Amino acid sequence: MSEEAVPDATGSRVLDPQEDAAALKALTHPLRIRLLGLLRQDGPATASELAARTGESSASTSYHLRVLAKYAFIAEAEHRDGRERRWRAVHAVTTWNNAAMSGSDASGRAFLATVHRAQADHFARSLAEHQGHLDAGRVAPEWLEPSGVMDLMVRLTPESLAELSAAVERAVGELAARDDGDPRARQVALFFAGLPVLPGRAEGADTP
Repeated sequence: MSEEAVPDATGSRVLDPQEDAAALKALTHPLRIRLLGLLRQDGPATASELAARTGESSASTSYHLRVLAKYAFIAEAEHRDGRERRWRAVHAVTTWNNAAMSGSDASGRAFLATVHRAQADHFARSLAEHQGHLDAGRVAPEWLEPSGVMDLMVRLTPESLAELSAAVERAVGELAARDDGDPRARQVALFFAGLPVLPGRAEGADTP
């Protein structure tokens, strides 16, 4: 499994629940995940610039950026001037094994829970921003039909779900490579979730 991949940095970092317990704990904070995502999405930035984008104080973003740097998720970037540090993402994507994380100690499970909440928040922000652009008439006509959200309920085996996930990842990579350099290309927020629905769970049931 991986968090959002964006083309600012290069390569990937694979997190292991045993070897990277301290790094996992460092990422178990929603603001740190968001700061890392912003650096990957928009490129190098200062603590003040990230504070303006997130609504946090620059003291808060500066502290969390130093934590991310301590565990090598980010590093100092080239400075535009000598007044404030600029930071860049070290890797384009962070990957992990869901089964290993779920079967690890509390830090791995807490990491997964934090990532899932961060992804849900990212989806909500992206959808609200897109709706605002639609309401304001800022979405170009050629983007109206292909954009949107699809919600499907299908019956699949674990093997088929794994195959579907791999096919989506492969297709995204191929299409992104094909469109690289095309002036019509725009950054697109993609969300994919494959969540098994447990049988016998009535909506609103109070049993765990």
